[in-house]
Amino acid sequence: MNISLKEFIDDALLPYVDESRAFYLAKQAAGGQKGPSNYEELLQARGLIPAGQAASRAVEGIARIDDGQVPVRVTRPVAGNARAIYLDIHGGGFYMDSAARGDTANARLADALDVAVVSVDYRLAPEHPWPAAPDDCEIAARWIIEEGPRMFGTERVLIGGASAGATLAMVTLLRLRDRHLADGIAGAVLQFGAYDLSGRSPGGRLFADEWFIQAYAGQVADRTDPDISPLYGDLRNLPPTLLLVGSLDVLLEDNFALAARLAAAGNDVEVRVFPEAMHGFTSHPTAMALAAKEGMRSWMAHRLDEGGGRA
Repeated sequence: MNISLKEFIDDALLPYVDESRAFYLAKQAAGGQKGPSNYEELLQARGLIPAGQAASRAVEGIARIDDGQVPVRVTRPVAGNARAIYLDIHGGGFYMDSAARGDTANARLADALDVAVVSVDYRLAPEHPWPAAPDDCEIAARWIIEEGPRMFGTERVLIGGASAGATLAMVTLLRLRDRHLADGIAGAVLQFGAYDLSGRSPGGRLFADEWFIQAYAGQVADRTDPDISPLYGDLRNLPPTLLLVGSLDVLLEDNFALAARLAAAGNDVEVRVFPEAMHGFTSHPTAMALAAKEGMRSWMAHRLDEGGGRA
C-alpha cells in the first residue's frame, strides 16, 4: 500500500501555494520568529504582546466547578441564541498569550456558526507548570457542560485549540471522557498541536529540545503521562476530531501519529495538510489561512447539523 502526503492535501488549496511560499520566504529573510529560550527572553516576549483587542465584545467571567475557578471570556453571537458552545483554548507554548488575543477571531466564529465562544485564560508556565493549565481547561469545560443549558440555552459543545491549545484540548477531552462527560462533545478541532512532549516517538524527538517543554513539564520524570503527552493515552470513545497542520510544520509527523492512534482506537478522525504552510499558519495573512479557517467552520457546522453531541 502506497500512501502519499498528497492524499491529505485538498487540490483546491494548490492555487494558494505560491503566495504561501513567498510569505514564508519573506518571513525567513526578515529573521523569522524564534520562541524564547530562557525565562528572561520569555518576559521580553510577553511584554511585546498586546493585552487585548480594540472594540471587543467579549465579556469577562469566572468559571467555577467544585473548589476550582478560572477566568474566561465569553463572546455570544449577534444573532441571539446560541446553538452550541465552543470552548477555545489559546496557544502560546504553554507560557505565552492570553484569551483576550483571540477576541476578534472568536467574534467571527460566534457569528458565523451562531455559537457562544468561551475562551479560557489558563495559568501559564513556568510560573505555573503542569498540571495547572490542564486543570484550568478542565474546569472551564466542566463549567460549560454543567452551566451551558442555563447560561446559553444549549447543551451542545465543541472544543478546539491551536498549538499548545490543541495539546490542552486533547488532554481536556481525555479528562472529560474519564469522567464520562465526553458524550456531549460534538467535535474537536485541533490545529498543529504537540502531542508527544516526552520526545520518545520519532515525531516528538523533532521538538524535544525546545525550552517550552522544560518550562511546562521539565519537573516531570516521565513525560509520557497522557495528561502531558496525549499521544500515549487510551484514545477510545472520543468525539469526531479534525486535525490541521502545515506541510512545513515540525509537528507534522506528530500530528499524523495522533491521527493514526485515534483511528486505531475507532474514532472518527480527519487530517488536513496545508501545503507550504508553517507552524501557526492559520494566524498568518494568507489565502491558505483563510481557506483553512473556512474549512474549520464548515466542518464544525456539519457536526452541529448532524446533531453531534447531546440534542
